[in-house]
Amino acid sequence: MAKTWTPDDVLLLARGYQAASVLAAAADLDLFRSVTGGGLTAEEIARARSCDLRAATILLDSLAALELLEKTGHRYTVPPGLLPLLAQEGPGSILSMARHQANCLRRWAQLTRVVMTGRSAAGEPGPLGGEADTRSFIGAMHDVSSPVAGEVIGGLKPMDVACVLDVGGASGTWSLAFLEIFPGASAILFDLPEVIPLARSRITAMGMADRVRFVAGDFLRDPLPEGADLAWVSAIIHQNSREQNRALFASVLRALSPGGRIALRDVVMEPSRTAPAAGALFAVNMLVGTEGGGTYTLDEIREDLEAAGFGGVTLLRRDPAMNSLVTATRP
Repeated sequence: MAKTWTPDDVLLLARGYQAASVLAAAADLDLFRSVTGGGLTAEEIARARSCDLRAATILLDSLAALELLEKTGHRYTVPPGLLPLLAQEGPGSILSMARHQANCLRRWAQLTRVVMTGRSAAGEPGPLGGEADTRSFIGAMHDVSSPVAGEVIGGLKPMDVACVLDVGGASGTWSLAFLEIFPGASAILFDLPEVIPLARSRITAMGMADRVRFVAGDFLRDPLPEGADLAWVSAIIHQNSREQNRALFASVLRALSPGGRIALRDVVMEPSRTAPAAGALFAVNMLVGTEGGGTYTLDEIREDLEAAGFGGVTLLRRDPAMNSLVTATRP
């Protein structure tokens, strides 16, 4: 049944950017870490973060109105429940994802122009700079992947894995999950040169560096390292056009050992492309953020894998967001 819309419903949706923008600014400015402990006044926070006092006060009061801060007298503090989420980095934190979403918000604000021109949003570094944007993106991928990695990887069993090639492995979240679930396995983590140090740091901290080979490169330009019996391609294909995905799958095929498999973790759309809803909205994220990316149906994924030479394409797991799994085999 079609939704019955009221004016209030529509306007509530139209105003949805407001709270998101307040959170984005606070994450960009690192306000949550600034007001830990006994709390600070607006004057102290503005001085510490090099902000205009009037503007900082209005932002802080809006955060308090949203219950993202607590205001007592003239002092602001972070509610205890939000401390591990937004005022620190580490297990359970989503600060990196909040900052990444702030970067996404700046691109989404250009959506009308993108739809008119067909060109992605103008890319400019966020207020913290390009290197910080990269760290936020890599950290955000860890934030969302770490809680589900064990369950998703466990769904590949009873498949046996001797060596996994983690394509675009980011900070190593998925490589670590493979090494924990398959104790006899090794991993090859392949990602851009600026990402490899982040991966090496996290994996070394977990005591797993002796089981991982780190290889720097661009999977759209450089050959992938050989020797793996499973290629893990996690949250990658939505960044690419179908032509780019066919080229990537062909590169994976060449790198895999005979009989090896590829496992794709991503959104899988229904034929209508209106479900899952999270996938339809994520396609907009790719529209504003990439030149040709999008979210794809199972038939499209199957066609592109088979065009590259894979067979036995199987939807192993259906998920309403990013954690569907599609596998295929190199003949």
